[in-house]
Amino acid sequence: MMAHRGGRRIPRSVEFFENQFRRQVREADFALNPFEALSLNFLSGELLDLGCGLGNLALEAARRGCRVTAVDASPSAIARIRRTAQEESLAVDASVEDLATYAIENDYDTIVAIGLLMFFHRERGLELLEQIKERIRPGGRAIVNVLVEGTTFLDMFLPGHYHLFGREELRERFAGWKEIAWRSESYPAPNETNKEFTTLIAEKPSGIPPRG
Repeated sequence: MMAHRGGRRIPRSVEFFENQFRRQVREADFALNPFEALSLNFLSGELLDLGCGLGNLALEAARRGCRVTAVDASPSAIARIRRTAQEESLAVDASVEDLATYAIENDYDTIVAIGLLMFFHRERGLELLEQIKERIRPGGRAIVNVLVEGTTFLDMFLPGHYHLFGREELRERFAGWKEIAWRSESYPAPNETNKEFTTLIAEKPSGIPPRG
């Protein structure tokens, strides 16, 4: 099912997180999650945060000197990011985007996609992953986190519109890159379900140019 708002069809995953983000804004709950915390020391230069959510990582990256482009489908999340960036005079360009069709049009030193790519059917998830690889400058870094096979918490997904990655799939798809960090982690979820994640931080070799 899809929710409807103002005549527009809202994917279940977007509605799920929109409600969560509104609650977090009300409660001023802006703590970095474990995957974002792992990423902090590997952010540099021009940075794209795909599916940035409330912007906790994007804003912290800007505080540390990065020039950040932050995109998400949640209007509540992007409004919070813009407000905070203005208050703190941070170099953050935040916009609401339909990530099911979004194309990465510029090159970056760092591209982050934490908890995003599994929300699309397999072909779209892999297409976006390839764009991430292509648009990172030589010596730049990809930081990617996905749900993998074995995950049993599926409430936020619309059947047929998600993809659980293989446990080693990120490593396989970044073959030839320098692996900086890789984690496989399990977290409990509601109704005795679980979430299985892998996180990869990889550096692009200097001999592989970005897409022209």
